[in-house]
Amino acid sequence: MASQRVQFENAEQQTLSAILDTPDDRQPRACALFAHCFTCSKDLRAAKAISKALAEEGFAVLRFDFTGLGESEGEFSDSNFSTNVSDIVSAADFIAERDIGVSVLIGHSLGGAAVLRAAEQLDSVRAVATIGAPAEPEHVTHLIASSQEEIERTGEAEVSLAGRSFRFKRQFLDDLQSGSIKNCVRNLDRALMIFHSPVDEIVPVENAATLYRLAPHPKSFVSLDDADHLLTKTRDARYVARVLAAWAERYVD
Repeated sequence: MASQRVQFENAEQQTLSAILDTPDDRQPRACALFAHCFTCSKDLRAAKAISKALAEEGFAVLRFDFTGLGESEGEFSDSNFSTNVSDIVSAADFIAERDIGVSVLIGHSLGGAAVLRAAEQLDSVRAVATIGAPAEPEHVTHLIASSQEEIERTGEAEVSLAGRSFRFKRQFLDDLQSGSIKNCVRNLDRALMIFHSPVDEIVPVENAATLYRLAPHPKSFVSLDDADHLLTKTRDARYVARVLAAWAERYVD
């Protein structure tokens, strides 16, 4: 497989950083777009492993950093769930300009909720896969619960997540509260694959049950057994990629 560093602009004309993984000896069977988890980046171990494994299966995969994260421009404190959705649409538009077109959306954790929202704006998409996704974006507020009162009182606060510091503004909370995806899931007219671990301690598996119940057919659920939320074991990430590739082939062809 081959990896190429690329850049594209979001709706605010900020430059977002991305990597395009492709099979190096054949025409890609389809292109997938990978949206990373909350406060993560395109270089998360799971994102890299899934993208590379899909490339080995013949898919081109674009993984990118959301605004204000990783190597992308912009301030994280000015981003929110809605800007994540907008970034996904911008990434898909960038791929379309290369005469490929995104036919599969993949989202990890909050990125999974974002691709469910973005799918309705992208006519080329035929299949959507979520990994450890919450049934509502507002679920992530529990990660900043200790600072939520301060954010609401003063308008912003510095929050430590996984040893890193992030500044959250009141607009982030307000956007989450208005960001329900239930209607998007009910009206999803694309194939849906839900990956979730029954022992996920960050996003409980009940979220997967809610998404599955809401979504119309065709829909599928795959249990990730003893995997953790971030799929830190490479074998779990590669398993997701192999199953996803076999499933998506039915729809992208």
